[in-house]
Amino acid sequence: MSKPENPSNPLTHVAQGAAGSESRMVDVGAKPSSARRALARARVRLGAGTLGGVLAGAGPKGPVTEVARVAGILAAKRTAEWIPMCHTLALDSVHIEFEERDGDVLEIRCEARCTGRTGVEMEAMVGASAAALTVYDMTKALGHGISIEQVELLEKDGGQSGLWRRAAPVGA
Repeated sequence: MSKPENPSNPLTHVAQGAAGSESRMVDVGAKPSSARRALARARVRLGAGTLGGVLAGAGPKGPVTEVARVAGILAAKRTAEWIPMCHTLALDSVHIEFEERDGDVLEIRCEARCTGRTGVEMEAMVGASAAALTVYDMTKALGHGISIEQVELLEKDGGQSGLWRRAAPVGA
């Protein structure tokens, strides 16, 4: 068993054990439950002139944004299976939106909410990431130059640290 947390160590997933540093799942059992919310985004750059068709539901494999929305929601619900030290959370909601940016960039925003003892930042970022990967998969027949340019947390709220917002999102 690992030694107790070191308050001076901000990496709560790393503990000092008999053999040195050991990874661990943080014990959140003593933390009070509270409403938690996180908003993340991913940006997908498509080839010139293809985004309009994608947003209109005319993808080579079907309605791109609807399939990506479902993929993002499913992935957010299974974040603990993607990220080893994440807790399994009972999500209250996952909401995914798509918006055109700069003519050929699809911005995907994923908001996750729960009432629990730990935040939902990873669920929001996994949801946005899976939706972006699904957009790539569903549009790659249009060209392999498609890129997923960034995944980032925009906001989080709840718990002891309260509200946090990214000062100036990249590419905002």
